Amino acid sequence: MARLRLFASAREVAGTSCEEIAGRTVDEVLQKAAERFGADFVAVMSTCRVWLNGEEALGSSAVVDGDEVALLPPVSGG
Repeated sequence: MARLRLFASAREVAGTSCEEIAGRTVDEVLQKAAERFGADFVAVMSTCRVWLNGEEALGSSAVVDGDEVALLPPVSGG
């Protein structure tokens, strides 16, 4: 199982900052998260950068037990 870490708006729509999700690739983890959290989460997810264990990742990147997949929405400030 991978640990999915959610930040900012992704965390808000999912209602959690962290969730354990099974998947063999980053894409599989994100697909299962989309099924779990729904359409609002999918909309936010499409704007996010995806990181695997602290490095930017491709959807095809392999995921093993204990890996951390992080969704980082764009940040604005002012």
